Amino acid sequence: MIKIYHNNRCSKSRQGLQIIEDSGKNFEIVKYLEDIPNKQELKDIIRMLGITPIDLVRKNEAIWKEQYKGKDLTDNEIIEAMVNNPKLIERPIVINDSKAVIGRPPEKIIEIL
Repeated sequence: MIKIYHNNRCSKSRQGLQIIEDSGKNFEIVKYLEDIPNKQELKDIIRMLGITPIDLVRKNEAIWKEQYKGKDLTDNEIIEAMVNNPKLIERPIVINDSKAVIGRPPEKIIEIL
């Protein structure tokens, strides 16, 4: 099953959703600002993406700049920051079975469909 972690206010996320809709495949939308992933879900997503937790952070968000930027944070602290402030999670994230991709640019989503 395909899953997209989606924020409708984000143009890249909307474009990514359109790519999945156009594929005609079944999928699930996770509105991650409302249905916030827990620590284990984020760890699983990060593992599937093959990245480190800091690579999933939106570093231009005001929350990051004001509360976290320049601090020496552990991976667990970074994950905790994303759980507590889901706006920090990069988007869209698309998962298809055990494969995952950050849809930036949105066309990257096609690789795992």
